[in-house]
Amino acid sequence: MPLIVMCGYPCSGKTRRAEELKTYFELNTERKVHIVGDGALDVQKNCVYADSQKEKDVRAALKAEVERKVNKDDIVILDSLNYIKGYRYELFCLIKHTQTPHCLVYCLTSDEQSSTWNTSRDAAEQYTQDIFDALILRFEAPDSRNRWDSPLFTILKDDVLPFEAISDALLKRKAPPPNQATQSQPLSSVNFLYELDKITQDVLMAIFNAQKTSVPGDLISVPAATEKIELTRSVNMAELRKLRRQFISYTKMHPTENTGQISNMFVQYLNKSLH
Repeated sequence: MPLIVMCGYPCSGKTRRAEELKTYFELNTERKVHIVGDGALDVQKNCVYADSQKEKDVRAALKAEVERKVNKDDIVILDSLNYIKGYRYELFCLIKHTQTPHCLVYCLTSDEQSSTWNTSRDAAEQYTQDIFDALILRFEAPDSRNRWDSPLFTILKDDVLPFEAISDALLKRKAPPPNQATQSQPLSSVNFLYELDKITQDVLMAIFNAQKTSVPGDLISVPAATEKIELTRSVNMAELRKLRRQFISYTKMHPTENTGQISNMFVQYLNKSLH
C-alpha cells in the first residue's frame, strides 16, 4: 500500500531508520512491511556508482521491485540513496498510478559526519573517497515544496523518528489523484528549473574532476560554456556547493529565457565570487 522513500547522503543512517520503521509498523499495525534496497540486490556500490549505466540499471531494478511489492495491504520502504530528483519524481508517478500515499524520510547529515561513518565501516563496506565525494556532489536535496518530496520528514542523527506523524501521512491521507500528474507548473517553468539544476551540477562536476590534475592559475573548461573558470586557488566542494545554491536562488528570482546562457552565467558568477 503506502511507500516510504528513504533519502540521504551515503552512510547517513538510512538503513537503520528503515529498520526502525519496519519494526514500528509490524508492532503497531497488521500490515506486512517490505524493505527494498541495495542490499537485496547485492549491489557492489563502488563498482555501480562509478559507472552511470550500471547505476541506471540498479535504479531501474529497485523501481521495478517497488512496483511489484506495492499493493493495497502492505507497506514498502525503499532503502537507497534516492538522491536524484528526477528519480524521486518517477517514484511519485508510480504511487499516483497505483493510487497509494507515500512520504519521504530524509536522513540529514553533514559531509563530515557521513564521511566518519563511512570510514568506521568494514573496509569491504566502505565507499572509496572518490565515489563518496562524487555522490555528495551530485546529491539533490529534497524540497517539501515539490509534490514528489512531500510529505517530507527530515531526521537528524540524534532525532527519534516521528513514528505517529509518518503513520498518519501514510495511513490517514488520501492518495494523490492520478489526473493531476502533470498539472503542477507550466512546462517552460519545469524545463527551466531542470536545466538550471542540471547545468550547474555539470559545471561543479567539471571543476571537481579538473582540480585533480590542474594547478592554481589554470583555466578550466566546463560543459556548454564559452568562458572558462579561472581558479587562483584550490576550492573545496563545500564552498562550490554553497556558491551553486546562491546562484540557483538568484536565478530562480531572475530567470532567463535563454537556457543556453546558464552555463556562461554560472561561470561568470563563480569567477567573480572566487576571486
